[in-house]
Amino acid sequence: MNVLCRLVLIVLLAGISRHAAADTPDLISSLKQGGYVLIFRHTATDDSQKDVYPFKFDDMSAQRQLSEKGREAARLIGTAIKDLAIPIGDVYTSRLNRAVEAGKLISGREVKPVDALTDSSNASASGMANPTGANAKAGQAVRQLVDAPPQAGTNTVLVTHKTNIADAFGKDAGDVHEGEAFVYKAGAPGPATFAGRIKMADWAAKAGK
Repeated sequence: MNVLCRLVLIVLLAGISRHAAADTPDLISSLKQGGYVLIFRHTATDDSQKDVYPFKFDDMSAQRQLSEKGREAARLIGTAIKDLAIPIGDVYTSRLNRAVEAGKLISGREVKPVDALTDSSNASASGMANPTGANAKAGQAVRQLVDAPPQAGTNTVLVTHKTNIADAFGKDAGDVHEGEAFVYKAGAPGPATFAGRIKMADWAAKAGK
């Protein structure tokens, strides 16, 4: 009986995974109605550069920046959002320039840098590589932004780091890829509900149709 139960569970989980993957294009289409919060991990960076802590937000030489690959990826997402007529409202980012730049390229508009989205690992290489999701205070600050309803008819965009995403949504969320977005349906009252994840390739596939 135990073996049978395990087999049934495996089949159900496989079905759920296929269903979730199949729903991504529908989720992207739903963004046209507004009412969602997209929390992005910034796109690819130049690994030869290192952050200096305490952070020097006005000193670009003391921060890791987007690589050309990262800039092109952010532009691709931005082009897809524009081509699909997805309405963007408020855009909040980390105070580090790689997130600010990614936010501008993705949204096509000015952004609002905030402490809540700034690297919660405080430039720790080990923390960034293996986020534990243990910073409850940082996680709560991110969730407050996610739970805030967007302006009517728009979607809110947040751009942050994988450490902050893990703090907000648990250690398992630390597998978020560069340029990937967690999507939440925001509404009052109560917390936003998880709607899905959108990877870089999903934007390109949807925009190309």
